[in-house]
This record gives sequence, C-alpha cells and structure tokens, in this order.
Amino acid sequence: MGKGGDGNKPANNKMSVLEIQREAKQSQSPNFYWDDGAEPHVGRRAQILKAHPEIKKLMGHDKATKYKVLVSVMIQIMSLHLLQGAPWYTWCFFCYTLSGSINHMMTLAMHEISHNLGAKKVLHNRLLAIFANLPMGVPAAASFKRYHLEHHRYQGEDIVDVDIPTNWEGWFFDSSLKKMLWVLLQPAFYSLRPMFVNPKDPSKWEFINIAITIVFDSVIVYFYGIGGLLYLFIGTLLGMGLHPVAGHFIAEHYVMHKGQETYSYYGPLNWLTFNVGYHNEHHDFPYVPGKHLPTVRKIAPEFYDDIPHYHSWSKTIYDYIVDPNVDPYARTKRVMMETSEIEEMKARGGLVK
Repeated sequence: MGKGGDGNKPANNKMSVLEIQREAKQSQSPNFYWDDGAEPHVGRRAQILKAHPEIKKLMGHDKATKYKVLVSVMIQIMSLHLLQGAPWYTWCFFCYTLSGSINHMMTLAMHEISHNLGAKKVLHNRLLAIFANLPMGVPAAASFKRYHLEHHRYQGEDIVDVDIPTNWEGWFFDSSLKKMLWVLLQPAFYSLRPMFVNPKDPSKWEFINIAITIVFDSVIVYFYGIGGLLYLFIGTLLGMGLHPVAGHFIAEHYVMHKGQETYSYYGPLNWLTFNVGYHNEHHDFPYVPGKHLPTVRKIAPEFYDDIPHYHSWSKTIYDYIVDPNVDPYARTKRVMMETSEIEEMKARGGLVK
C-alpha cells in the first residue's frame, strides 16, 4: 500500500475492467494512499473468531443505550431552561462544553443505533436514532445510517465511502493554518461531502426525520426563543469541530502509520462516546455494542495491543494540524467495485434506505 498505488500491472497485456478503472482512479488521485486489496476487517474478523469464537456471545443490542439517550436529551433541555438570562460568556462556555459535548455524544448514539444496537427491532432503532438527533437542531439520523453502513461494508471504496475527503480538500487544506480551519469546518464537510460525492434520493425516513426535527425546533423556539435553538445548533457545530471529542474523526482512519488504516483510542473520552474509540474492535465486530468493545480487546489482546493506537484525541488533533506529512489526503482508498456496480447500487437507493 502506498500513495499513488503500487504501479504493478498484470504480466499479460489484458486488464480487466476493474483493473483499468482502478488504474484510472489512482492516476486521478495520486496523493491518497491506495490499497489493491479488500478492506481489512473481514479478514481480521475471521481470524479473531477462529481464535476466540466466544466473542459471538457479545453481539446484540445494549438495553442501556435508550436510557443514556433519554438522559442526555433531558440534560440539554434542562440546560436551556437554566441558561435563560445568563451572561453571554456563560452561554458561550456552556454552549462549547456542555451542548457541544452532549450533541457530539448524540451523533455517536446515532452511530451505535445505526447498527441496530439500541433496540431489538429495526423500527425501534430508527425511532431512537431520530430521538437522539433532536437536540442537534438539524436532521441527520436517517441519512447518517445510509452512508455509515456503506462506510463499513466498503471501507475506503472510491466514491462509495464518503468518509474520505475529496481531492479538493486535500489540495486546499495543505498547511497548518488551513488544516486548523478544516478541523473547525469538519461538521460542514462531514454533512455536505456525501451530497457531492455520492448523492442519494431522500428516503421516507429522511422526510420523517426532517419533519420531526422541524416540530422539535419549533417547540424550542416557542419556549426558549431563537437563542435556545442557536444554543443547540451552535453546540453541534462546536462539538464536531475543534473539540476534544471530535478528535475521533481524525483518529479513526487517517494514516499516521503507513500500512494501517484503522486506529483505536484507549482513553477516558470513551465514557462519553459509547466506546467509539475502540474503533478497530468496532470495525472488526460492528454488531457488538460499544459497552462490550473493551471486552473484545481483553479477549483478543494479540490482535489489538501491539498495533498503533491513541491515548489522547486532543493530541491527535494537534498532531494532524502541525505534522506536514498528514493532511486530508492521508486516507486509504481502494477500487474493488466496477463503476457499473456502484451505479447499480445507487439505482437501488444504496445499501439501505
């Protein structure tokens, strides 16, 4: 694996359609890391389960998730009430620290629930995700599920995995000052990039998500004014930008060590984030709820302890900004699907609707 691909071609002169398209995409985006193999976690999963089949017992939903979501949403609403009439500096402090942290926590609740780990039934997970989405001020749960499951199934796949920055982002954000701006604008890129790279027609659940969000936002404005809604919305932007919890955006898949494309974080902020920091464990076993991911590592330490990982998301953000060798191009891409396959999946509305 390397930037621009390995340049190896078949010994004969006949190349498959996939090989031709892979070569063309690599030449169009030479600054990314390119891997000609399949995403790594299917193979890792098979190896780990062969050695530790008892991990299967950890799969299934977490009954506590819905209560964590309920308490978090209630705290946000309570903080709106308590901050009525507060000085602007107090409002700003809590908007960054409390609203930012809780709303980012709710994005990771949506992440957990997108794998149907919040309840037994798919319908209940859909509704719980939308409820978790309420304090964020903007609809996101339904669309997130559609794109996130494709990120798992087709990690690094050009066009399909919209978690990977665009060529323009890599070209423009090429200095420490610009990379700091990129981190601040992460919520904009995270939400808008899919519309440009891999747009999808809205599903009924996205319309439901939008309608419920509008009703909730209207209720907030009625009782707490536009300032109340701004507290929630700006909290979302701050919490997903230059914020310690947002370090997971960079830590998860940005290539800090050549040859590795997924990284775990073992630090205290996992307490607020459904253990999303255990990211190798999560991609290896996406149907194991966050509360059991530390147990996965404990059961199979030989697969996790000796590979590069993090202990600080804040330091990850700092290193990303100041390291001239790391920028939005520091992601691993692959081409394992022909363009016709991608178009067929798009015509179906994606992996899920």
